[in-house]
Amino acid sequence: MVILIRGAEICAPEPLGVCDILVEGSRIAYLGEVDRHTVEQLPGSAVIDATGLTAVPGFIDPHVHITGGGGEGGYATRTPEIDVADIISAGVTTVVGCLGTDSITRSHSGLIAKARGLEEEGITTFVYTGSYQLPARTVTGSVADDIVLIDKVIGAGEIAISERRSFQPTIEQLADIVSQCHVGGLLSGKAGVTHFHIGSHSTRLEPLHRLLDDYPIAPPAVYATHITRDVDLIAEAVGLAAKGAYADMTAGASTVEAVKKFVEFGGSLEQLTLSSDANGSLPKFDAQGRLTELKVADQSKLFEQVWACAETSGLSLSQVLSFVTANTADALKLPRKGRIRPGCDADLLFVDEEHSIQHGFALGRPTISNGEQLVRSTFDQSPR
Repeated sequence: MVILIRGAEICAPEPLGVCDILVEGSRIAYLGEVDRHTVEQLPGSAVIDATGLTAVPGFIDPHVHITGGGGEGGYATRTPEIDVADIISAGVTTVVGCLGTDSITRSHSGLIAKARGLEEEGITTFVYTGSYQLPARTVTGSVADDIVLIDKVIGAGEIAISERRSFQPTIEQLADIVSQCHVGGLLSGKAGVTHFHIGSHSTRLEPLHRLLDDYPIAPPAVYATHITRDVDLIAEAVGLAAKGAYADMTAGASTVEAVKKFVEFGGSLEQLTLSSDANGSLPKFDAQGRLTELKVADQSKLFEQVWACAETSGLSLSQVLSFVTANTADALKLPRKGRIRPGCDADLLFVDEEHSIQHGFALGRPTISNGEQLVRSTFDQSPR
């Protein structure tokens, strides 16, 4: 199928001005002026007028609990699986699924099956092997083998450090898993990243700084998330990014201020990404480690905070969009994702002045048309 989208202002994420986008199948074929009449003569073609809208790449969310998370308050506190409709409505076209605290009642087999199901429903998916704990639980018995042999697996995570729920790994154990991921990535052509959950303990990012300082570790193989817990953690993340590692902020109420602090401390914007932690639990514990509150992370926060940052952080729209498009694609080594350019996957959002998605595409397939969502869960029984 050939689709021509005309007249949008393109942030690719870099600003390209107004031009047409020609989509053939699942890819972007051409950017520039296109004769609509020629396209209209092609069988099965469509022409969409996007005048007055801004075209941006579909968002990449590198941290989603697609099979749910939680459980810290007992069996009844296990959070639900994510619905593809929630992903699409948040402007996300690519997700990376992960396990968290619970890799006992939740499995990698289930994670991979859910990822495949979401892909059948219309988006691109990948997963991390492992979970909070080390030694890592895997499918094949080896982190490196999982990455090399299982197409969906692009790294390991989320490995917990500086956190009560962590299994308190040694630096040697961290070096081992990062090295396994890196070698697995080299052999498979994948990212081979290790995605680290950073807790609120005072050690913060010290283990990862020691890892990079004391071992011959490739810095881009280290990817630290939840760095918005406090100002000191943001400052340490700036130092980690300066060494070449990636830092990820979990979208929430403090995102704008966290981004401002990252910039104020001289952080490398090319090493910064945003994620949702969607369908993961957001627990609070007292000083004795007792659970006092539990909420579920919402993927819509990611979309909301991108526009909030673009309006109030002092950064340009292109810079902020990079946190959920180009930077994430680079961190995860997904060369066809996160950019609007010929040869890239046709993951596209067309947004109006109120930041509402009027048209959306995932791999060239329409997901939203004139503000109406087209993609729904297989078991969604609501009227269409």
